[in-house]
Amino acid sequence: MEPLRRGYLSALAANIMWGVFPLYFRALRPAGAVEVLAHRIVWSLISVAVLLTVLVRWQVLRALVKDTKRLAGISVAAVFIAVNWGVYIFAVDTDRVVEASLGYFINPLFVILLGVLVLRERLRRLQWVALGVGTVAVVVLSVDYGRLPWIALTLAGSFGTYSLIKKRLGLPAGEGLFLESAVLTLPAIGYLVWLASRHQETFGTVSAWHTVLLAGSGLLTAVPLLLFAEAANRVPLSGLGILQYLTPTLQLVLGVLVFHEPMPPARLAGFVIVWCALAIFTWDAIRHSRQRRAEKAAAVEKTATAQPGLAV
Repeated sequence: MEPLRRGYLSALAANIMWGVFPLYFRALRPAGAVEVLAHRIVWSLISVAVLLTVLVRWQVLRALVKDTKRLAGISVAAVFIAVNWGVYIFAVDTDRVVEASLGYFINPLFVILLGVLVLRERLRRLQWVALGVGTVAVVVLSVDYGRLPWIALTLAGSFGTYSLIKKRLGLPAGEGLFLESAVLTLPAIGYLVWLASRHQETFGTVSAWHTVLLAGSGLLTAVPLLLFAEAANRVPLSGLGILQYLTPTLQLVLGVLVFHEPMPPARLAGFVIVWCALAIFTWDAIRHSRQRRAEKAAAVEKTATAQPGLAV
């Protein structure tokens, strides 16, 4: 299979898996959101440890452990991804899948904002327009909900910040997830022990299938992440960005059609405004990418013309 096609298939599979997460987490009832989060952390650590053993990649991990600066960054990243996972599981458990999907729709816009505030990046005109339209959408949705859509904003903020930290750290997907899970594992185990001491745990007490599903949350976390890492090495950034909209779209469809969450006209209008902002953002990203490729090709051609020997 061609590398590009393999990359697109990996990205498609990862985003479909992320998109149907609500079905999986809803099946974990009656476990509460914090118990599910704790199991997800513990079983992610175990799943990735097995994977690293099979792939014989512990050597890379040993080098990372010796880098105290990177370990500090990993610890901060772990906190943000734990917040993201926890709020998302809570949203599914409390019938707010539609609002959770909004968080991942506005995530690209939040990343732009981070670029301005943290990296001091200068935005292009259409990026400012997309941010402005996105802000209008949040205002409309806040009026509809009667409150700030805090679940959506927390999901966008936590994942956007996590992505920024990960980008700066430049960690391999598997090793990064292992270390993040390792940072969170002791608190997760402590919570599970406390839950068991109060005889409130659901692991091993509800049904065999429920226990299997809780344990499977580790693979559920690791597999799409590794597929996406595979895709990131093969697919252009513009292609990855467009495919990432598949995840919140599937979540929105599940929320409305499967879980029958309300979608009043004002809320639908808010989502339409968000989609307009994303359309502007995507168009600008594709146009800028094409422009840069054209400029690069022109520079190469100019160099080759100036130095004919290079064209051989």
